[in-house]
Amino acid sequence: KSVAEGSFREDLLYRLNVVNLRIPSLRERPGDISVLASHFIKKYAAANGVPVKPIAAPAIRAITSHPWHGNVRELENAMHRAVLLSVGAEIDTDAIRLPDGRPLLGGGAAAPVSAAYDPGVAGQAAQLADAVTRSFVGQTVAEMEKTLILDTLNHCLGNRTHAANILGISIRTLRNKLNEYADEGTSIPAPQSGVANAYGSAG
Repeated sequence: KSVAEGSFREDLLYRLNVVNLRIPSLRERPGDISVLASHFIKKYAAANGVPVKPIAAPAIRAITSHPWHGNVRELENAMHRAVLLSVGAEIDTDAIRLPDGRPLLGGGAAAPVSAAYDPGVAGQAAQLADAVTRSFVGQTVAEMEKTLILDTLNHCLGNRTHAANILGISIRTLRNKLNEYADEGTSIPAPQSGVANAYGSAG
């Protein structure tokens, strides 16, 4: 378009455009979906310090039939949520949720929202996660970082080592951040009784 309008040099376009690749949308290549899903499960299980779980057969059918309008990024986010929400030995359909907490159904349809809709524990967790994400809007990066670190530390009952593993930072970096927050007058969660036994060293 820019070449046609005379605002971009045609010879430069052809110099840059040596190879033009068209990547089909995810729904056009359903064979890739389960492979990508397994990859993201391994990635986020490692990032969150939890065991890698296989995807249950009904869940594979559900993700394969879903349209994935957001393509690979939408699938990645769904698998990240599934890793955090899954409670059984496998990742089943109940753990694979849309951002608003609704389950992912086979056939590419989302469950209808109605007065009788009960999202269950996994759905409630997904809704809470979405609400927390929205609460970050308007915060500076430093404020977001502080909120995330302190919330993670609270989640880990004050265990520094476990919190650092979830956050993907070194224990030294975490301690430096906590010292910085303490110097600002922020109350830092202390390790709770019994946490060392549950998570290893209290850090």
